[in-house]
Amino acid sequence: MALALVLSPTPAPSPPADAYLPVEDLVMPVEDIVGEVESMDGTESETKQGRQVTLAVTSDVLFALDKWQLTAKARQRLAKVAEKVGAEGAGGVVKIEGHTDDQGSDAYNLTLSRRRAQAVEQAMRTLLTGPGVTLHASGYGESRPKLPNIVDGRPVDENRAKNRRVEIIFTAKQ
Repeated sequence: MALALVLSPTPAPSPPADAYLPVEDLVMPVEDIVGEVESMDGTESETKQGRQVTLAVTSDVLFALDKWQLTAKARQRLAKVAEKVGAEGAGGVVKIEGHTDDQGSDAYNLTLSRRRAQAVEQAMRTLLTGPGVTLHASGYGESRPKLPNIVDGRPVDENRAKNRRVEIIFTAKQ
């Protein structure tokens, strides 16, 4: 006695009528995308938001501990930054912002960040020779950390290192 089993395909259930929305309802303008690219050694990053470009260089590359005088290596790094600003910038105001981590008093960190921003501004003045560029230096101390200095009640040295930075902010050409 032989048995034969015959299977017939069962059609998939139809999706509900409201399961598909017209494509135009799903398309939205893309705005405020912020992408960050970090160097392999973590000492420099670039962030773009619209036409605003922020180049951040960690203070460890630019200065000795608790100092605001640029090192020889800092001048080389800033020359590359100035080259990028000159090639890609639309002119106008270039902001230079100094930042610190949370170690030390607020007043000390604010002063240190201002002096560091001013040192970078002075160096960039000789490097950015194109017309129509105005430099403006500011220091923010520890008030604008890039990453939390303390996580779960413990200090994070890697985050603190990234918070000690100088940012060069410019508007890119269209």
